Amino acid sequence: MLGLLGFYDELENRSGQPNGSIRDAVQPVGEPDEADLVAYLDAGHVLIDVMEAGHDAITGSAHRHSPGCSSLVTDGTWLWRLDFPHYLETHHVALPEAFIAHVRNLNYKMPTITVAQFAPRYDETMPLVGWTSATPWRSAATVLVPEPRAVTSKADFDAAMLAQDRNRPHGSWGRPRKPRKA
Repeated sequence: MLGLLGFYDELENRSGQPNGSIRDAVQPVGEPDEADLVAYLDAGHVLIDVMEAGHDAITGSAHRHSPGCSSLVTDGTWLWRLDFPHYLETHHVALPEAFIAHVRNLNYKMPTITVAQFAPRYDETMPLVGWTSATPWRSAATVLVPEPRAVTSKADFDAAMLAQDRNRPHGSWGRPRKPRKA
């Protein structure tokens, strides 16, 4: 079975999720290498791409992983939601020691996945995260090689949101803002 990260009650709007309540996982500060851990999570293999948008379960605000937030990502040993890096970098959610050791042993580099070893673990794990209707893993590939993905940084996302808020009057998203008089 795959280790599970970020499957919180509040993200699925029902209790009994594998990682419990996100509010219990929030910490005042993160790991000293939190930025490297976030980058590792951002580089994971996307298994299931879900077309949806979500918001931060704690603050209610949009974040850089809002589009496709419940898509499933893996490194072959652990499984997490696409939005899990947001909760790590923003709320410093607690991580299992086994995951931290695993990532540090890999020097924060996403591994290649051998499909024959991964498939049974995937099939066993999917019902635990609410995907009881997921079909058994089938792939023509024998290995999954990490591919670079464009991921917006938190700083870039926050700057874009700030610029958007500055350029739009509140409550009037349908009309462009009048230019200022010089």
